[in-house]
Amino acid sequence: MDELNSERIITPMSKSLVQAIDDFRFSSRMPSRAEAIRRLIRLGLDAVHQEQMKNQLPKF
Repeated sequence: MDELNSERIITPMSKSLVQAIDDFRFSSRMPSRAEAIRRLIRLGLDAVHQEQMKNQLPKF
């Protein structure tokens, strides 16, 4: 992603969700929690997009 990280979003999260994010961060050797959250969001959006594209293909 080439855009600057200029937008800030603050959202409350459960302790278990934060722990899952931190686990992902450390297992992926991410430099920060913010980077891990951005990566997880991107992965989720990409997965949704792929699923939508798959569902638009004609079925034989």
